Amino acid sequence: MDTSTVNEMIAVPPGRVTLTDRRTQRSWPVELAPYRLGVFPVTQALYAQVTGARPSTSEGDRLPVESVSWWDAVRFCNALSRQEGFTLAYLLHTDSEGAEGREGIEGAEGVEGIEWDTAADGYRLPTEAEWEHACRAGTTGPRHGPLDDIAWYRGNSDERLHDVGGKQPNPWGLHDMLGNVWDWCWDVYDAEVYGTYRVLRGGGWFDEHWSCRASARRRSHPSYQVDDVGFRVARSVTP
Repeated sequence: MDTSTVNEMIAVPPGRVTLTDRRTQRSWPVELAPYRLGVFPVTQALYAQVTGARPSTSEGDRLPVESVSWWDAVRFCNALSRQEGFTLAYLLHTDSEGAEGREGIEGAEGVEGIEWDTAADGYRLPTEAEWEHACRAGTTGPRHGPLDDIAWYRGNSDERLHDVGGKQPNPWGLHDMLGNVWDWCWDVYDAEVYGTYRVLRGGGWFDEHWSCRASARRRSHPSYQVDDVGFRVARSVTP
């Protein structure tokens, strides 16, 4: 079996995580229900199998897909849900600028161009709180292990992308939570200052060690595509 096209997921237990906004110096706790999260970032082979596209600048079936926008990731989630017979997590408005997934309409979750059906069992992006909870995996430090053992970053990556699963997993069995590629998350970063910019988490192959921390946040426009940004998928645990 070609494991590069397998969407392996694990059950993440419920928990609590505290998020912090550096600009406002505000911190707030988030209570999390159980959910499922991809063991690896979505690979190029899986992305191609589901969408027929290979957008990445580096080529390799087991490499994480990169050069994908937040909108690309959202559409992938819906496409994978259709393929596997799950209820779509996202309703994309098609009458905004004449194309699916464009910005311009306020959705039920307060997000332009899209609504998230939180009761759906389909694939979706993790929330920022879910991502950090899963990354920490019960640990309390900035990382769940020595950085060279768990992540590809600027200090050991030879400034290139690497196959998923090449470093040690965290205590819950998740690989590449730090380094290799940043993960798109569902959340808006700071609507007051940055509008619809979305949250990125985890650090990438070109980042210094300080970006590869469980609490580190980056932002980008949802249409942005770059060679150190990918994503992993989540699913809600429904009754």
